[in-house]
Formats: sequence, structure tokens, C-alpha cells
Amino acid sequence: MTSTAYESATLLIRLYDMRRDPTMREARDWYARGFNPSSIEDVLQALSGPHSGHFRMVTSYWDMAASFVLNGAIDEKMFNDANGEQVVVFAKMEPFLTDYRARMGNQAYLASLETVVMKRPGAKEALPALRERFRAMATR
Repeated sequence: MTSTAYESATLLIRLYDMRRDPTMREARDWYARGFNPSSIEDVLQALSGPHSGHFRMVTSYWDMAASFVLNGAIDEKMFNDANGEQVVVFAKMEPFLTDYRARMGNQAYLASLETVVMKRPGAKEALPALRERFRAMATR
């Protein structure tokens, strides 16, 4: 069962409102600017360090939002037209997903997010450049 355009738009607005929460804004800022892993150890350090909550908040939020798309609650085109942050979130984790999933014993970790992002045309080719762009911004 797929949502109507109005229902999709309503859910997208609710997701946007959630992103405006002060703690979520702080988490998103840290993820965008301060989290630029170059190894699985960097990811695990983020998970066990002072920004663990930020890491989990951002990644679980976007995986949840992607699951809404995959289950028909939000139209996929509308979701992708209205958002781009999910691609950045996935791009930063993508090189480490296989190892992370194995170490955590959770093969489904970020699976919804991965599915939605990788369905975008040219996603695989765009991810490395996106990672580099955010690394460069963090060093400025």
C-alpha cells in the first residue's frame, strides 16, 4: 500500500520537524563536520566515544526514514527530491559497512538507507567524491 502524495508530503514535513530538534541539529552538525572516518576504527571510536549518541541518532534517523520509503509510506521520488542529507550519511559509512555489520553481528545495519541511496542513478560513482568534499570542508 503506497501513500498518497498528500500523505507522503505530510510525513516529509514531520521528518523535517524532527530534524529541527536542537539535539538532532547538534548531532547532524557533528556528523556533517566532525565525523569523517577513514577506517573502521574511526567508526568504532565514534560509536564508543562522546559522540556515540550523535552517531546513533543520525544514522538511525535516516535508516528509519528510508524504511518509510521502502514500505510505501513516503513516495521515493518525493523523498529524494526533498532530501539529500541521507546520501551524505550513507557515503560516510559505505566503505565500512561490511566490516561494521560483521563486527556488530547485524547484517541489516543501515540496509534501508543503503537500498534507497543505491537506487539513485549514479550513486555508486558519486559516493567517493561526496566523502572527499566533506573531508575537505572539515579541514577548512
